[in-house]
Amino acid sequence: MEAGGEVGGGCGVGTAARRRECSCSWEDFLPEESFQSWRNYGRAMRETGTRFLNRLTTRSLDRTELTEVRARSGHEMRKNLSWWDLIWFGIGAVIGAGIFVLTGQEAKEAAGPSIIISFVISGVSAMLSVFCYTEFAVEIPVAGGSFAYLRVELGDFMAFIAAGNILLEYVISGAAVARSWTSYFATFLNHQPNDFRIHAASLSADYSRLDPIACVVIAVICILASFSTKGTSRFNYVASIVHIAIILFVIIAGLTKADTRNLTPFNPFGTRGIFSASAVLFFAYVGFDAVSTMAEETKNPAKDVPLGLIGAMSITTLFYCLLSLTLVLMQPYAAIDVDAPFSVAFSAAGMDWAKYVVAFGAPKGMTTVLLVSAVGQARYLTPLAAPTCHCILYRPQHPLQPVLHLHPLPLHARRRGHPRPPILRRRRDNQLRSEQAHRVYLILASSAATALLWALSEQGWKGYVVTVPIWFMATAALQWTVPQARTPKTWGVPLVPWLPAASIAINFFLLGSIDGASYARFGVWSLLLLLYYFFSGLHASYDTAMAAEKTKRSTRMEEGDGGGSNQSTNGEIMRG
Repeated sequence: MEAGGEVGGGCGVGTAARRRECSCSWEDFLPEESFQSWRNYGRAMRETGTRFLNRLTTRSLDRTELTEVRARSGHEMRKNLSWWDLIWFGIGAVIGAGIFVLTGQEAKEAAGPSIIISFVISGVSAMLSVFCYTEFAVEIPVAGGSFAYLRVELGDFMAFIAAGNILLEYVISGAAVARSWTSYFATFLNHQPNDFRIHAASLSADYSRLDPIACVVIAVICILASFSTKGTSRFNYVASIVHIAIILFVIIAGLTKADTRNLTPFNPFGTRGIFSASAVLFFAYVGFDAVSTMAEETKNPAKDVPLGLIGAMSITTLFYCLLSLTLVLMQPYAAIDVDAPFSVAFSAAGMDWAKYVVAFGAPKGMTTVLLVSAVGQARYLTPLAAPTCHCILYRPQHPLQPVLHLHPLPLHARRRGHPRPPILRRRRDNQLRSEQAHRVYLILASSAATALLWALSEQGWKGYVVTVPIWFMATAALQWTVPQARTPKTWGVPLVPWLPAASIAINFFLLGSIDGASYARFGVWSLLLLLYYFFSGLHASYDTAMAAEKTKRSTRMEEGDGGGSNQSTNGEIMRG
């Protein structure tokens, strides 16, 4: 991140800018009131229920994320990225270990040659998510990415849970990519993929291969990413061009050794194998959300973000499908190597020299993935690490906001062409908000039920006759009976609510294809997140929000007194 100048570190309202000083005192790490003494902490723990309800039903405003929260990072990010930079960031972030490792694994163990269809399904799911990310990134172009979007739409608690899982996603994906980097590096030097790893026999088989090279690669990448966003963009641009050139070589050279007989049988593992592979291959698209975190650094978010995100995802999906087709045409699916599928495929086809090109190019792609991932993590951590001061907050009358990106209906009330008395307008808004929530809950419930039927029963088609029509009718009712709350200012998701509802359904369906061990790990991580939140994060957020409210009130009172306002005016300010 490049610094554009010092920014005030206060709460934003009536606080003078001050230069940050480096120190390591207790207050630097836990400055909130609840952590200043054991007595304060005990009182905070006794108020956990009340504080949780407060943070659950309180949401940030767009302008809060765009001004106060951004200012609290201590630096302004320079707007020096264009849509061209974002496209290459997206390509660099996505095309990596997903194609060079997961393709072989899923083709051999889950889908066979129908891995191509699996990539299309996961690509469609990722593209629908990209549409939603794009609208949010254009409306709220800040470094926090989905953390900021969720804090506006669903409040602190949901934003915290999502941010914790996104950071876990970055950690796991980074570890997998770095280990794959070692595998291809070993192949390039005529070694087996595990030759450069340390075997720790005392550990379980799945975790017994220690990888010091991967650790060094990650450390170097993080150091490079810390220097300059524009410099990172230039490096990513050059590396991605080389990477794409190698991908084109793999496709062209591989297709010269294509044998259509390898496509038979096309779907040896059945339909469940296709969707099971799709659920895993979605991992190959991880990284596009890192591009949305760079919206704050783009010159023109309204143009740059849509072109960058959608362009990158379209190019990536096309390359994934072509590469997977090339692999299954070169070798029978059962003979594909899991660790280095393309290198081994070229060797088996009598093109030993080509495997060196692949082994040289694959680490370059993985390097750009790690680089953009490091930049994305920094952008997520920027608002998380800053004191969580919510200077301007909005508490909706309905505590549970919908998951779809449909803004709260009081915006809607302000834009109506036929004004009514306030009490009637408020009742109508509450009714519409309730109707909206009910339809969204039906979409969620029907999507989840469809996924459960798929996961638990191979003969669940009768259940689909019920769940799918419910999803369709709930989505149609959401479109026809609930007025649109607001029109996006610049760019919006097309076909709302159908595309967001389809995204929910596809994502739930893919979740139904994930194995139970993954859910067990997710449950353990979520439990750790909740423990941290209720013992620390909740109280830090509550304290800073209350301090912000107090500062805002005192500032209003001072402005009223200093401006010579009469008593009634001061009363209006205090009541406001």
